[in-house]
Amino acid sequence: MMRLIVAMALLAMAGAAAAQVTASDSSTQPTASEAPAPGMVRKPCEELRSEIDAKIKNNGVPVFTLDVVDMDAQVEGKVVGSCDGQTKKIVYKRG
Repeated sequence: MMRLIVAMALLAMAGAAAAQVTASDSSTQPTASEAPAPGMVRKPCEELRSEIDAKIKNNGVPVFTLDVVDMDAQVEGKVVGSCDGQTKKIVYKRG
């Protein structure tokens, strides 16, 4: 029983040491404060607009518009995406 406890303690220390080495070796990786939050990737508006356009067409919608406007603009339609670091939004109108 004592050997098992000692072996488990050694494994735990080895794991902690390995984690420290891995963490210190990752200096080229962005830290949590530098990395963009999920869903907050800065995507160009025309790229996102093209992706949304293709999805809507694949769903069989024949006539629609997608407008890129400033985030604070008041427009009719449904907001279907944001782009350029959430400074603009893409608004969908059917018909």
